[in-house]
Amino acid sequence: MIQNKQKFKMIYTISVFMILSALNNAVIGLFPPLFSSIAEDLNAHISSLGLVSSINLFVTSASSVLWAYLADKGKRKKLIITGSLIWAVSVFLTAYSKNYIQLAMFQVLTGIGLGCVGSIGFSILTDSIPKQYRGMLMSFWGGAQGFGITSGGMMASLISASYGWRVPFIVLAALGSVLIVLYFFIKEPEKGAAEPELKALTSKGYGYDYTIELSQIHDIVNKKSNMWLIWQGFFVNISAGTLIWLPTLYISKITALGYSSSTAIIASGYLYSLLQAGGSMSAYFGYLGDRAQKRNLRGRAFLTSLLTFAAFPLYVSMIIIPIKKLSMPDSGHPTSILSGLFVDLITNPQMILMLILALAASAVQSANSPNWLAMITDVNLPEHRATAFSIANLVSGIGRSLGNGLMGLILKIIPESIPEPTNYVIALSLFQVFLLPAGSCYLALCKTSKKDILSARSLMRKRAIKK
Repeated sequence: MIQNKQKFKMIYTISVFMILSALNNAVIGLFPPLFSSIAEDLNAHISSLGLVSSINLFVTSASSVLWAYLADKGKRKKLIITGSLIWAVSVFLTAYSKNYIQLAMFQVLTGIGLGCVGSIGFSILTDSIPKQYRGMLMSFWGGAQGFGITSGGMMASLISASYGWRVPFIVLAALGSVLIVLYFFIKEPEKGAAEPELKALTSKGYGYDYTIELSQIHDIVNKKSNMWLIWQGFFVNISAGTLIWLPTLYISKITALGYSSSTAIIASGYLYSLLQAGGSMSAYFGYLGDRAQKRNLRGRAFLTSLLTFAAFPLYVSMIIIPIKKLSMPDSGHPTSILSGLFVDLITNPQMILMLILALAASAVQSANSPNWLAMITDVNLPEHRATAFSIANLVSGIGRSLGNGLMGLILKIIPESIPEPTNYVIALSLFQVFLLPAGSCYLALCKTSKKDILSARSLMRKRAIKK
């Protein structure tokens, strides 16, 4: 009976963080689709709203380091409730912005609140998820974030079309305020509660009372496995940061066939969603990572390195495939365009090949997130995990922003004699090269991860025995 109760609490905690992770990321996805509406209403240039979005993302990543340090230092439940309240209030106030300055200020505050979610959520989940399922369940957490961003974008488009740009912010803030209540009923796990090495400690009724010290941050950053994971996140996100240009590539390819821009925009949105569907394989690759790690402590890193290398030729091949003919109608009507695309995806040889390559590329790429998160967990002590994750996540965010920004620069450098969509093909293909150093970082991790994992486990055992 007691075991069933504990199992229910664990499932509840994991479920709450999945739901609220999706909601928190919906905040990130909500803003970009509303740029044009907000710019017109507040008399601001649309590019200035892109700047606000970038600042919001940077503040989210940067503030997560502080939130993580505080989480590793003490109780996490109060911190995540506080951070969630900050973003909910800030999102609500964003809806009542009267000018650009107010909008920017409220979005900065939103970023500060959002920073708590990833770092503290990661810390609590790693103490709730049994080690043998860590990679697989981490994939669901990562998937919830992706679902949230997509849902936020859809919510923005659907609600703002009828009620204006301010209402989506109010709706999301209201949802956040209501669902934050779920946090009050979670039972915060003890640090290291999911670690077999600390069972001797918990069985005696003791808690794991070790906390991070400021001086230890230097050791965390300089731990060899952490260094390779940080660099891996940087390189892979330079590549990932350019993939938001895929809809632009599809629009260019479709308009080159003579279709109107309205039809091309709708079709590109469908294509982008359909061709990224391979990401649903993340849970399977997280499961494979768990199995590989069980057999060999270098197994997860080696498996993920192979899959990261495989993503490079798959993405490049998918990008360069030309579209010479489509049978979908040039109607500008979403339903008829979707029906026409489905026909092309099962009858047009080029579209079939592009679909296969895109699904394969997004599938193997999806192995990165759950296994990266699991490795950050395995090589670090419980009191260091949130901080290690947030530092690595900050560097990953810089890589993503760099990739996005450099993509625009490369497009300006490419000679005007190279027309669309060839210029997008060249630029996007070029940035996929960063997947190669990302895969190499995992290979280097194969040499260091075993030692760092065993060192962390050994120290936890010693601490358990001391009690």
